Amino acid sequence: MNDDNFKQNLDPKEEVTPGGPFLMQLLFSHSVATPDKELMTAAIWRHVGKVDCFCHDKKTAVFAAMEHIAEFKDGKSPVQLMVTGCSKLSGRNIDQFHRSQMWDCPKEERERILRECRYQIIGVDMLTSALSAIERANLDMDFMEALVELYPDCEAIYFQNCGKLIPITDIRSCQVTGPDRFIHFGVNARFFNIQDTDDMLIDTLGMSTLFLPDLQYHFHNLDPNWIVNHAYNVASYILANDNPIDDGETVDGVIDGNITRDVMWKCQHEHAMIQPPREVLDINTGEYASGAR
Repeated sequence: MNDDNFKQNLDPKEEVTPGGPFLMQLLFSHSVATPDKELMTAAIWRHVGKVDCFCHDKKTAVFAAMEHIAEFKDGKSPVQLMVTGCSKLSGRNIDQFHRSQMWDCPKEERERILRECRYQIIGVDMLTSALSAIERANLDMDFMEALVELYPDCEAIYFQNCGKLIPITDIRSCQVTGPDRFIHFGVNARFFNIQDTDDMLIDTLGMSTLFLPDLQYHFHNLDPNWIVNHAYNVASYILANDNPIDDGETVDGVIDGNITRDVMWKCQHEHAMIQPPREVLDINTGEYASGAR
């Protein structure tokens, strides 16, 4: 854990927009060229399914994902996947608050990547907010796997929606499959000590991209690693079941690190305690809960 002190900032201007674009920054230590149109199309097709590349130049390549159709009031359209050309990046663009929550990348490796990787390729989805949560989660992860194949010199990916920085070796070796890949890469369980108290807070960031609630736990006298594990399990359940948890309902709690029905934790929707401003599903840890509900 870290010892940095941060101020709460719930400025409404910083509020998360549910369903916004899913943005991945592929980081490089040197400038890289955009692969040719045929190579990009073939790689994305292998992972995503049939695609049509209708724009390809040094600045941008855009693909219509023909097997993923978004329905709008005025008709239907394939969703789109965009890949930018290579551009310069400064690691200083990521502030200390966000760096403090990059738990998937050890500090020394994190600082090296952000110091040495001065170039980026950005992958982003478009029109995908009209898809179901499961379909979008799978599509975004399929797109990520295509980009990892297309750019072998990539050193890490920064998932902007949730603040995770993950070394490319961890991405290539990941054994997670299906929509849980989105929970693994696109959702971040963050940890905070509440200053001048014994209280801790763990929340998730990234679920709102799929129009699903992030989670929040305000507690004391529990191992935070147990709560992180619980958060990822509940997030996976919410994604798999399309957000089935209503105010007043309960989820299995934790005893000695194990998720069990022997204790039930009550849930309710609240405003997030830690930035960015957004609605979260607060999980009351019973006798270990802190604060008022």
